[in-house]
Amino acid sequence: MPQIPLHYVDLRTFCYATEDEKRVEEALRTFLPDGDDEPFEIERAESEGHYGDRILVLSARVERADEVRHVLSRLADLESFDALIDELDERVTENTELFLRLDKQAAFAGDVRLGEGITFRGKVEAYPAKKERAVENAEEVLERLRERE
Repeated sequence: MPQIPLHYVDLRTFCYATEDEKRVEEALRTFLPDGDDEPFEIERAESEGHYGDRILVLSARVERADEVRHVLSRLADLESFDALIDELDERVTENTELFLRLDKQAAFAGDVRLGEGITFRGKVEAYPAKKERAVENAEEVLERLRERE
């Protein structure tokens, strides 16, 4: 895949008080590239739930082309990959962002499924910055991924 028409990919998940932080981090790392010397950096921010319970927000921004390719290659493992391509018009915003929600529990097991728990937001390159152009670019990159698999 020579060119990646995504400026960056943001991945984010919540770790609730009832969850094991290491397991939630492992689920998020299912989509992240391996670091050369050290693991890909995950930012942590503490928040508080409605009843005062601790919520940890884990997030990572992937910006380098090879790293974005890695994240996208993990998406190619989706069973519903064809459906994802068909739904791009609903998944790309007017701000040229591609949104997906991925199953956190499946990710912990190393599987890739649409579901709840991990938010994927990719800023799609589009000139001019219009939704229609972003949908075309996202479709092009996903079609290339499908052909490689």
